[in-house]
Amino acid sequence: MDHELQTLISWHLAGQKVALAIVAETWGSAPRPAGSLMVIRKDQAFEGSVSGGCVEGAVIAEATELMHFGGAKRLNFSVADSEAWGAGLACGGQIRILLLAVDHALSEILGDTLKKLQAGKDTLLEIDMKRGTISIPRHVGDEISGSDTPIIEGDTLFLPVKSKPKLVVIGAVHIAQHLVQFANESGFAVTVVDPRGAFTDSRVFGKAEIVRDWPDDYLNSHEPDGRTAVVTLTHDPKLDDAALKVALRSDAFYIGALGSRKTHGARIERLKQYSFDTATLTRIQGPAGLKIGAVTPAEIALSIMAEIICIMRTGNGI
Repeated sequence: MDHELQTLISWHLAGQKVALAIVAETWGSAPRPAGSLMVIRKDQAFEGSVSGGCVEGAVIAEATELMHFGGAKRLNFSVADSEAWGAGLACGGQIRILLLAVDHALSEILGDTLKKLQAGKDTLLEIDMKRGTISIPRHVGDEISGSDTPIIEGDTLFLPVKSKPKLVVIGAVHIAQHLVQFANESGFAVTVVDPRGAFTDSRVFGKAEIVRDWPDDYLNSHEPDGRTAVVTLTHDPKLDDAALKVALRSDAFYIGALGSRKTHGARIERLKQYSFDTATLTRIQGPAGLKIGAVTPAEIALSIMAEIICIMRTGNGI
């Protein structure tokens, strides 16, 4: 979401006419979830997606017209046989999309939202689907304020805007290079922690933040929350165990540790010495990664990222 908002702000500040499409509701097999964004420029350039490619053409055409007049418009695409192929929804499903022409007031509030996202802060937007206005709600119930998905009440869309989930990688090793790439592409903010300068200085980790520190010190000062995954990759108990002891006492939604079953068994026995019970220790995914027969560093990283996403989305591993 931050990429789409960044694009919207930059285009608007450059003097371009811009429209914003928001997936308000979906039913059936619609390929993009509610809350997905697409930004459309007057020359029909666009960023983001509202259907994974199915109805983008129709939305762009509607946006181009709307930018002439301003305001807002609601679009509905259904799975009726006569409409499905024409709209591109041959896979099934229904999508309700809110289309807004971006003016100064709208870009200002979206700019503030972007700053909060970049600071790692969540926010909630209240969107009047008739008037096409966006504001920050002052008083809403717990059901709305605590929701992770959009909620529609009458003509009002409450859109939760969540900061990126976080991944803390312990160990600036070869697998970490691939894991960082997969995590970045999956929308995670990534931090690689390793006190060994020979490791942090010898490899490139793309967009990840590199922290040369002891894992327990870092995690104690940046306590993992319910949107944080932690994975240890060093095979060195001095580093991995130190990180796991902190992670196990946190709300991290995923805790993974690389290593063979034998290595993991020895790891569990060591951690038992620190008064962790069996239920707590089963939080560790070890060996980390889905069982896909991974061999190469890239394949292992892919299996770990898949497991992280699986647990984040479903609450359970495979």
